[in-house]
Amino acid sequence: MECKVLWVLAIALVLGLGSPAKGQASFSEAQCQVQPSSRVNCGTPGISAEACNNKGCCFDSATAGVAWCYYPQAEEECVL
Repeated sequence: MECKVLWVLAIALVLGLGSPAKGQASFSEAQCQVQPSSRVNCGTPGISAEACNNKGCCFDSATAGVAWCYYPQAEEECVL
């Protein structure tokens, strides 16, 4: 029984390490709260949300006439 548990854990570990989180941004949702007029373009016209996120950028197509794929805001550093 103990051997089966170890095998299951080993398989789960291998699967977890072998499948990188595609489309997952390395920034917080708050960093994407950029005013539409302040967005700095990060992609080409017509870029998909997935391609935009894979570049490490935010995607929001709710406002016409502004960049939909844009750079996130820098996180403020916490100074103690």
